[in-house]
Amino acid sequence: MEQVFKFIIDARKAFIKDIESLSLEQLNEIPTGFNNNIIWNFGHIVVTTPILCYVRSGIWADASQVRFAAAYAKGTKPTYFVTQEEVEALKALAISSIQAIEADYKAGKLSNITPFETSTYGATLNSIEDIIITTAGHDNTHLGYVTAQKRIINK
Repeated sequence: MEQVFKFIIDARKAFIKDIESLSLEQLNEIPTGFNNNIIWNFGHIVVTTPILCYVRSGIWADASQVRFAAAYAKGTKPTYFVTQEEVEALKALAISSIQAIEADYKAGKLSNITPFETSTYGATLNSIEDIIITTAGHDNTHLGYVTAQKRIINK
């Protein structure tokens, strides 16, 4: 699993590099044909993994402990102009949250998972390992959306 955590962090660093190449206005722009923007896609990956790891493991009763969950959780859409301060906080959380999950994983704190089926892939996740591996795919799905959004914004 150590390699999977490394891959997730490396992919998130690439995502951060993409974000840093764009203006705040570009990050907040909702391109034609999309329901969300680049910063929403980034915020979504940042909040989704802790929600799945900690809520599904029973450590947290709900997502209220995840910073920015109300703005970026599944089913949300951009409703406000995201500030540079929020962008910086999301960038920090993108890495620190995965590092915290990795530490809790190594300490055995995330071993009790309530199995569930993902809406994105229709796959049943039975273990924390399943959740963490699926995170890598989920993150890259949203990075793909951002690549498409950047093409539209940069035209």
